[in-house]
Amino acid sequence: MSGRFRRRFWHRPLAPGLSFTGEVHNAGAVRFLADKTWVNDAGDRFSRQHIFDAVFDMIERSRRFLLIDMFLYNDFQGKEQETTRLLSGELTEALVRHRARHPDMKIIVITDPINTVYGSLPSAQFDRLRDADIDVVITDLTRLRDPNPFYSLFWRAFVRPFGNSTRGWIPSPIGGGRKVTLRSYLAAFNVKANHRKVVIADSGDDWCALVTSANPHDASSAHTNVAISFTGPAVWDLLQSENAVLELSGHDAVEPDMRSSQQAPGTTVQVLTERAIKIAALRLIRQCRRNERLRVATFYLSDRDIIRALIEARRRRVALRLLLDPNKDAFGNPKFGIPNRAVAQELHRAGVDIRWVHTHGEQCHTKMLLREDMSGEAVILLGSANLTRRNLDNFNLETNVLVRTQAAASLFKDAKFHFDLLWNNQPGRVFSVPYEHYRNRSAIKPWLSRFMEASGFSTF
Repeated sequence: MSGRFRRRFWHRPLAPGLSFTGEVHNAGAVRFLADKTWVNDAGDRFSRQHIFDAVFDMIERSRRFLLIDMFLYNDFQGKEQETTRLLSGELTEALVRHRARHPDMKIIVITDPINTVYGSLPSAQFDRLRDADIDVVITDLTRLRDPNPFYSLFWRAFVRPFGNSTRGWIPSPIGGGRKVTLRSYLAAFNVKANHRKVVIADSGDDWCALVTSANPHDASSAHTNVAISFTGPAVWDLLQSENAVLELSGHDAVEPDMRSSQQAPGTTVQVLTERAIKIAALRLIRQCRRNERLRVATFYLSDRDIIRALIEARRRRVALRLLLDPNKDAFGNPKFGIPNRAVAQELHRAGVDIRWVHTHGEQCHTKMLLREDMSGEAVILLGSANLTRRNLDNFNLETNVLVRTQAAASLFKDAKFHFDLLWNNQPGRVFSVPYEHYRNRSAIKPWLSRFMEASGFSTF
């Protein structure tokens, strides 16, 4: 492949403000949040959720400014209806009510074009928000790099110039029970996204933020997810990273008067986006020493650098535990275990301790690394980014936070308790199963997984 081709597609210059590494800031109030789903001994499914309750509380407390950037924001359902929670409608109603009470405040919603199936299905929820004078910004994905340049070269030359229409005739690839155009499918094959999940709001005299793996998506409402909410000057860095998305999409940046008074030494927060997340994850894994504890929970794992770093950590006798989604469910449609089962086979052979979250229609959508070192210091890295090439190599838009604290701090204890609960189960509450339950039995899948990761012909 020529250097000119690589520069034009894979290594096209990033838009300003992307692949952002924020300053390390002392934090104010920092809180770990989690949603979890389990089954009892009879196979009945239960869910307990906290993340969007915290989002709705942030909305209610805001008076001057609110920004929400969410990847999936729709009520589309798959073949099997998810009845846990109608999150997209809850969020729309909360925003519209809040706008009515506070007509002068600035409210911005940023989202991905997948929610209109790339322009083929108008969103009634986005129309309601716009009617309430709430800014809705659809991210311009064409400004991002192409993970599959061989296909995107064709799409940019022969499909994009014709735009899209609402006169669909093919069933939507993501549910909704409606028809979309062929051009929507062709746009989807570019396989890139604004995958961020961020909330920023004023809160009294301070500012608060939340970074999560959860979406306001009805069919995702039972997923296992995690979040960090925080106050302090790192909120300003998070806003600057969101301004980069606004400007990328042709919208003016916002500069509210942010003054943060809540800072306490002992816990720090650092905002990371795109490839900066990968750099931090590799550093976190590679710094682990013998007998130090490393816990990893993720929806997708396929990045070769991350996989090699985990194998090397195991060889150093790091106490490594890996909790994975079995990649068997996607909104009522079956999946075939790629990439996690093939990757798990490789890691299991290297001696890595692996368990699967035992899903029943929902997904383990968590993306989290926890490190606990011998000196009592602890690190939490979580957010939107899966451990894949698409998520970590400057193709998708992603946001994570890196939090440093003490292992004895309640923040880290809460995160560790959540992971250990999923790992160990409880009487009458089954969260996970051993590696053998979903182990790979295919000779083809490991090779197929590697090809899909390297080529960009994948959805992960």
